[in-house]
Amino acid sequence: MLTQLLLKVLPVAHLVLGLLLAVWTLAFLFRIVLTWYPQVDMSRGVWLLIAWPTEPVLVPTRRVVAPIGGVDVTPVIWVGLISLLRELLVGQQGILSQILIRNI
Repeated sequence: MLTQLLLKVLPVAHLVLGLLLAVWTLAFLFRIVLTWYPQVDMSRGVWLLIAWPTEPVLVPTRRVVAPIGGVDVTPVIWVGLISLLRELLVGQQGILSQILIRNI
């Protein structure tokens, strides 16, 4: 019974998780581009929509990884980590994708 319920919820979870990870990756890509423009105030206007989901993970990462040559590389690290996570979970060979394929 629980297995059947999980199989009904899994396609929606797969889609939502894939979309959330894609949007988060895009936010980090915007952060990478915005590092080229230090005059942009990330606490105002539309930039807040990019800072809000990214800053909570960038702050602790900056404590571990110092800027290289004055350039903040932490958004690049997170793009790589999120891409890996997305591929492992919802990519073509991802765990959730394989469960869906085997139970359809």
